[in-house]
Amino acid sequence: MSPPGVPPLPTWLVPRPRLTDRLSQGVLGPLTVVVGPVGAGKSALAVEWAHTGRAPGPVAWVTCDGAEEQPDVFWPRVLTALREATIDLPSLAAPPLTPLGAGEDGAQQAPPQAPLKGRGELRDQPPPTRGRRTTTNGTPRAADGNDPEQAPPQAPLKGRGELRDQPPPTRSRRTTTNGTPRSAGLYDAGDDAVGSHGFPAAAIPPAPAAGQPLLVAALAAGLAAREQPVVLVLDDFQPESGSPVAEGMVRLLRHATPALRLVVVSRRDPPLHLHRYRLAGDLTELRTGDLAFDDRETAALLAQHGVEVPRPVVKTLRERADGWAAGLRLAAMSMQGHPHPERFVARFAGEDEAIVSYLVEEVLDGQPPAMRRLLLTTSVLDHLNAELATQVAGQEAGRHFAALVAQSSFLQHIGHGWYRCHRMFCDVLRVRLRHEAPDLVPDLHGRAAEWLGEHGLLAEAVRHALAADDRGYADRLVVHQLAIGQVLALTSSRLPDELLTRTPPAGPAQAHRKAPGPESALVTSAAALARGDGPACTESLALADRLIEDLPRGGTDRIARCRLAHSVIRMTRDRPRHPTAARAAAADAEQLFTRLPRGLLEDRPELVALTLSVRGRAELREGDLKAAEASLTTALKAACAAENGVLRRDCLSELALLEVLRGRFRAADQFTGHARHPAGQTSSEPDPSLAALHVVRAWIALTRLDVPRARGELSRARAVLRQVPDPFVTGVASLAAKLMTAVETGTARPETLDTIADLTADGWLAEGLRQSVRHACAACLGEARARRLPARSAPGVRGIPDPRPRDDRAPVESLSARERDVLRHLAQMMTTEEIADELYVSVNTVKTHLKSVYRKLSVTRRSAAVRRARELELL
Repeated sequence: MSPPGVPPLPTWLVPRPRLTDRLSQGVLGPLTVVVGPVGAGKSALAVEWAHTGRAPGPVAWVTCDGAEEQPDVFWPRVLTALREATIDLPSLAAPPLTPLGAGEDGAQQAPPQAPLKGRGELRDQPPPTRGRRTTTNGTPRAADGNDPEQAPPQAPLKGRGELRDQPPPTRSRRTTTNGTPRSAGLYDAGDDAVGSHGFPAAAIPPAPAAGQPLLVAALAAGLAAREQPVVLVLDDFQPESGSPVAEGMVRLLRHATPALRLVVVSRRDPPLHLHRYRLAGDLTELRTGDLAFDDRETAALLAQHGVEVPRPVVKTLRERADGWAAGLRLAAMSMQGHPHPERFVARFAGEDEAIVSYLVEEVLDGQPPAMRRLLLTTSVLDHLNAELATQVAGQEAGRHFAALVAQSSFLQHIGHGWYRCHRMFCDVLRVRLRHEAPDLVPDLHGRAAEWLGEHGLLAEAVRHALAADDRGYADRLVVHQLAIGQVLALTSSRLPDELLTRTPPAGPAQAHRKAPGPESALVTSAAALARGDGPACTESLALADRLIEDLPRGGTDRIARCRLAHSVIRMTRDRPRHPTAARAAAADAEQLFTRLPRGLLEDRPELVALTLSVRGRAELREGDLKAAEASLTTALKAACAAENGVLRRDCLSELALLEVLRGRFRAADQFTGHARHPAGQTSSEPDPSLAALHVVRAWIALTRLDVPRARGELSRARAVLRQVPDPFVTGVASLAAKLMTAVETGTARPETLDTIADLTADGWLAEGLRQSVRHACAACLGEARARRLPARSAPGVRGIPDPRPRDDRAPVESLSARERDVLRHLAQMMTTEEIADELYVSVNTVKTHLKSVYRKLSVTRRSAAVRRARELELL
């Protein structure tokens, strides 16, 4: 049974228990607010909750007049709603009221009224009647249609003439007690209001501002004296801050607690000092994001209209509508009877005629001119703050940004002063902007690009520059902010795809004439390289070289940035196949680093990673092992910071190769273990680091007498080297093959080194590496000899072990699932703090798990734990 005074529960309402549960929890405290845009389902949710019967006491429902709320109408409505909820207030008496227009001397005062005593306090007057809003044909309706997601099914929407078979709708007009009309159309003012409490002027005495404080005080005293709580729901409560109604409700809420539990439904934050209740923990808030439909609710809404589509289609529709109830309902109405609902969803957007008409009429056209201009001009932005809005819309319009944020629930706060416009409303605004001021759109995008570029928001700045058809400015942003690595996929951050699809001009002569600057040629070259188009990359790079030479000598900073981008492209292009050319480009880049702001380079770790990895690779081949180790270690850290898996694996493979040539096979094994995880490729070419990894694993297999594995690894290394030649790695592989022959023939002794061909054959080995490589070969043969008995015998003979190494040690007990998680992260060279952050546990918890892992694996160090886990195939 419906609670007294609460609007009836529509049969077509979509149940939302996840939100009604939150309301039930909220009314245990003094204040609950439900704030969202028009059509978000606020009032329908409140009605659904009121009918759950989970209120802590009687529920009084008041449908307000929005921003037009007048005290002489509002307070009689509150009193009547309380009476309808069977709330007796025996101590409440009507205060002496002064009607509007009375002078200071008290003339024209209303005659004294009888005391308010329960439900019969106004028996000398006609009994109040419940106001009923009607549809255009005069039939009463219990719910304001402003909640279209709860509206009964209608005919499918087909453009602007979707209801042409019906008589043209007329906007119904609700009136206040003094006869002034106020709008109450199909999707209007009561917002999502689901009922109205209108009372004739003769039924309720006026309550002007002069008598309001006494009335509020009496009402507060009567409510505070109650033992049972009272829930007062104010639907569409939007008075202006500081207005008599707002101030009166603030006082009532303050003095009527703990008995009064207030639920406010509004399109904007009600002026009730929310921050005080929020700080005290006495405020429950349901906002736009909370009101958004989820996939289950969207499917239930579609089912009401007989629309059944697969789950992925439901998700797509919900995402396109941003969970907005009105948009989903209108889409469902259009999908009724549609032959291909999946195709409709694929095309559904804020440009849909029904969506545009609804939001333009209900929201946009009701805005003051300055606010309307601000909404339209800032619609080109996906995210905005006050400064950016002023930059785009102009100083005059920007002054209204604070008011816009306060009044529009379509703007959702995302932190640090930034806001996101509701996706579908933003689409509608963009449609209107293109229709009303198409010539203004490029200029707005240009202003946004300029501000975003100056504040370091590169991806957004480039997107707006491209939308403004200013490719030259987009290219300058990329080059001058040293972001060429993002075009080359050297970092996880990526720029708009449109930047990567460009092609170079047709011919050299035309190219020189058309190119707006060297920056454009550089970006075009990098985009071609990222696509794997080597000839186009080389052509545009040569053009950029000529254009840089033509730059005025006074612009040294611009020249330095262009030259650095040129070097980065060369390094990326030449690193796999032309190491000498890549080394020269790296040297150029290092010189340019000193001419640029250090802070700028700190934000571009991918450039440091690329340069140092190329340098370290060259230093290793030149025989300077210490310098190579320092360069590669620093490059590895930078590659991890840039989240570049390819560069990370390249550094790890080179470090593993370096440790093999030192004879440190355990350290080499650790590096290869870290490099096992796949890394994203920037092109279709094989990763040259794979050859080095296979060769290193072959050496390690030899030290363990695992000849079959060593042979397999060398075979895989040769396959990679055939595609990406590397004389140095080829030489190390050949040396491993000779060592493998010595191990297989049983001649794995130090003197065997004399039978191996000259280590400097073919010129692959630098003079400074000869002694180190000889030591590595001796160490490899020594470890192999230590694992083999003096006489070679067939495996399985009593007393003669299997030549293949075996480690029969086993953990004391099996590792737990969490210990395995810690071990896997440990194998990725993560610190204790990083593991804790990744697993959402404390550092002390990680340390406890590590101690347990060490105990179970019979080790005392991290590296030993990882190596032991791999031997036991736990990783």
